[in-house]
Amino acid sequence: MNRLACLALAVVGTSIGGTANAGAIEEIKAGPLAHNVCITNCKNADKEDGPVVDVQVNFRSPSFLHWAGSPRPYLAIAPNVSGDTSFATAGLEWRWEFVDGWALTPGFGYAFHDGEVKNAFPNGDPRATQFSAGHVLYGSRDLFRNSIGLQREFGANWSGEAFFVHYSHGQILGSGRNQGTDQAGVRIGYRFGD
Repeated sequence: MNRLACLALAVVGTSIGGTANAGAIEEIKAGPLAHNVCITNCKNADKEDGPVVDVQVNFRSPSFLHWAGSPRPYLAIAPNVSGDTSFATAGLEWRWEFVDGWALTPGFGYAFHDGEVKNAFPNGDPRATQFSAGHVLYGSRDLFRNSIGLQREFGANWSGEAFFVHYSHGQILGSGRNQGTDQAGVRIGYRFGD
């Protein structure tokens, strides 16, 4: 596992250990996501292998976020099991139950990654084309993480979720290259309490 994933895992682990007894953690979700797939960004899809193992810890929504629809702060890691780009994210996730037992879970976060930011070779170098064909060029070390899930509850504590994530800097956090990547898969969730 690369250094970014190890560091992120340590941060999430410390958060779980330090706050679980205090009741700050509301839910933990984990599952495999296909990495660099063709959903919103097909031009740059399939350059990198996967999957990633997405692990997310949702904390109870603090009262000062009530005005924003009570989103839950989260920490997430997505280590890539093939050695390609891994991610660590902090953000907010909402949960909107639209039918009994079914909910949408849109989220927005700020992520760091260990992938390629720019081409390692200058324009015109034949190696530049080969490098670009095998690497997503993210354009900045930090990215936005936009996500949405369709969650189904199974009993009081367990859930299953179809989940989609898009990472990109949107020409806001960086300039130039903004290839980004999509991930999709399923996660299992466990909600504490109740």
